[in-house]
Amino acid sequence: MNRPAHIQAPKTTKHIEAMHALVRGEAEPPPIAKLIGFQMRSVELGISVFELDTGPQHANPMGTLHGGVLGDLIDIACGTAMATSLEDSESFTSLDLSVKFLKPVWTTRLRATATLVKRTRALGLLECEVTDPSGSLVARGYSTCMVLRGDEASGR
Repeated sequence: MNRPAHIQAPKTTKHIEAMHALVRGEAEPPPIAKLIGFQMRSVELGISVFELDTGPQHANPMGTLHGGVLGDLIDIACGTAMATSLEDSESFTSLDLSVKFLKPVWTTRLRATATLVKRTRALGLLECEVTDPSGSLVARGYSTCMVLRGDEASGR
């Protein structure tokens, strides 16, 4: 992975160190990752990669992967890419999430790669590509996140 050159590294590293521990299997994944089955594969400043082995448990009434599961996969990838840019005292919240579904999938392994495209003091703009094992694009997602500080970040 090539980190975005334009993203400023935080002065403190609590968030990215916690994510590195997840990748190494030294920390418990978040509850949503356990519930749906996401696995964090790699993380670095401004980029995160997750995989999901889809199956019947993720199907919609038509039998294909439910769009909400794709949305969750994109959301966790974008959120962790955003978190890599945060100082220890900061947190964030998602302002929006949009997903463009490009083809149906059934039982497969999906790879979501999220990139922090732009980071200002207050906001982050992220993009995510979800691909199948052949590298074919399944979905694209976009998210805007707002940085929280002080009391806004407390307890998050």
